Amino acid sequence: MHYDLCVIGGGIVGLATARALLMAWPGAKLIVLEKEDQLGLHQTGRNSGVIHSGIYYAPGSLKARLCRAGMARTKEYCQAKGIAFEDRGKLIVATSPLEVERLRALEGRAQVHGIAVEALTGAEISRREPAIEGLAGLHVPSSAIVNYGAVLAAMAEDVRALGGEIAMGTAPVAIRERMATVELDLGDLSMTTSALISCAGLQSDRVARMAGMDADFAIVPFRGEYYRLPPHRKGLVHAMIYPVPDPDLPFLGIHLTPMIDGSISLGPNAVLGLAREGYAKGAVSLRDMADELRFPGLWRLIRKNLKSGLDEMGNSLLASRYLAACRKYCPQLEIADLMPMRAGIRAQAVRRDGAMVQDFLVLETARMLHVCNAPSPAATSSLPIADYIAERLLSRLRD
Repeated sequence: MHYDLCVIGGGIVGLATARALLMAWPGAKLIVLEKEDQLGLHQTGRNSGVIHSGIYYAPGSLKARLCRAGMARTKEYCQAKGIAFEDRGKLIVATSPLEVERLRALEGRAQVHGIAVEALTGAEISRREPAIEGLAGLHVPSSAIVNYGAVLAAMAEDVRALGGEIAMGTAPVAIRERMATVELDLGDLSMTTSALISCAGLQSDRVARMAGMDADFAIVPFRGEYYRLPPHRKGLVHAMIYPVPDPDLPFLGIHLTPMIDGSISLGPNAVLGLAREGYAKGAVSLRDMADELRFPGLWRLIRKNLKSGLDEMGNSLLASRYLAACRKYCPQLEIADLMPMRAGIRAQAVRRDGAMVQDFLVLETARMLHVCNAPSPAATSSLPIADYIAERLLSRLRD
């Protein structure tokens, strides 16, 4: 069977891309291949539900440009589809002199990006959020919360309404790019497509190599563990409360996030995972672990970030340490407040030299485009990412 377009991956980036392609090419025969039996089982369905403003990302990066556009586009899409979201705002709290310096740098970055922010003193933090303490704060009013599972479901409806197919429980076992088509072996059947787009998330490096791409990176899974606060803590905070992030790391730190269902989540940390899709604590995949141990970039990454890695591991092993990290800005929290919540896994691309890929990463050939690094804020940015992909791919096909 032949298709004009094939998208691998039914997460939010894959479905947003399929939607954008069908809108740009009406009548195209398009199929989305999703290896699971339901949508949103991985990164899309296991995150904090934050619509990010883009304040953290380097000026000129794809992350900065697409996140800023994505914040507005996501809200507009939710309004059009009747999906609930709330403009809670984000409060970034500095609890040490070093963090105050970093906070001022973030304030300058916000000005470069044109993002409205409000600098707060410690007293102003306490007046606005009585449960929170800090030396200084930065309030970002445009940040919001949403259920990305609901957004994903709406995108799936759009894809089908535009004539696209979504094949569940289907994944390629071989991909071969030819002069005029891309051939896919799906195990019990085969198909061809004029163009292939891979949005495979945690499996993106494997799909790229399966397709013959020269990828100098590997996906390293970072397990993010969350807690949920008990019902009597509902209303503890109004805004999302974030620590000041370490600029050398792509992780934002353990944060308090009001969820759209009324609960409050606490997390995530960032612990090296031994299974790309194993969410239970202590989950191990022999294949994933072997791939990690053979990859030289992992050992270089560990050497570069040994202290922070040990700190994160300690927070994972001891709830008391996890709590201590949160009590720096929310001293009211107690160990009994840490209720279980399901974990998530971040697909982080790492180069062979041990450097984490900080921006979105896209690899291309004549008939393929592979999204190889799309962690947070990919959910926020999914609609402009999709337009970016559709424009690049279709312009190439027209040429």
